[in-house]
Amino acid sequence: MAGRALVCGGGGVTGVAWMAGILSGLREAGVDLTRADLVVGTSAGSVVGARLACGVDLDSSYQDELRGTASESTARLGYGALLRHALAMVRTRDPRRYRAIIGRMARSASTMPEAERRAVIAARLGVSEWPAGRRLLVTAVDTDSGDVAAWDRDSGVPLIDAVAASCAVPGVWPPVTVQGRRWMDGGVRSMTNADLAGGHKRVVVLAPLLLAAGHVTGVGAQVRQLRRDGAQVLVVSPDRAARQAIGRNVLDPARRGPAARAGRLQAVTVADLVRPLWT
Repeated sequence: MAGRALVCGGGGVTGVAWMAGILSGLREAGVDLTRADLVVGTSAGSVVGARLACGVDLDSSYQDELRGTASESTARLGYGALLRHALAMVRTRDPRRYRAIIGRMARSASTMPEAERRAVIAARLGVSEWPAGRRLLVTAVDTDSGDVAAWDRDSGVPLIDAVAASCAVPGVWPPVTVQGRRWMDGGVRSMTNADLAGGHKRVVVLAPLLLAAGHVTGVGAQVRQLRRDGAQVLVVSPDRAARQAIGRNVLDPARRGPAARAGRLQAVTVADLVRPLWT
């Protein structure tokens, strides 16, 4: 088996902030997750994973979340979109078919222009090239077929496009055109896609959201399989204080600062759990 893998899951703008706090706090406690051989990023985790894998300083990322962006707009997954998600789950027993149904919804939704959203992601990332020093996987879902992609530096997909696609929450943000096809949030398949860390001995999963419903595979099932295959796995998710700091809308940028601070505080309590597995 290979070495260490870090999985960064989906969870909106507050998930990005919480993970930035966790990562910064863990390093201060002597646990440096940037030493992962593989980084898997889904949705919000693709932002965090890309910045980490590309060498952006953890404390710099944490400070970015504390500052926030005054011009960043608040988004929300409306009840209509949630209802369509629920209806799609009962219409089919095929996960791929379910994702294709959600993909149609994503393509027809009224959202900001794709180019405008791409510019937001580019500014948020602050990097534009795939990392050379370690492997980064970014997940996304084809809105037409429901197929899942896990792009890396050899895929021919620009990093900004890959991350923008992985963050394209259906019904909220526009699907992203990549190689002639339109792609949406990798979280439509799984909020973590932790199974992509298969083959690694030690796996840490940062999971801002522990969503598992219908055809969206939960982190629990994926972790159990990793452990059956011989991996040591630890899942870190927001504690009670962090959940309160994050609030009910994970797409609210006003909660970035509180979520980041809560993550950094939580790192103190989880460091003793992460350290023996990672080091």
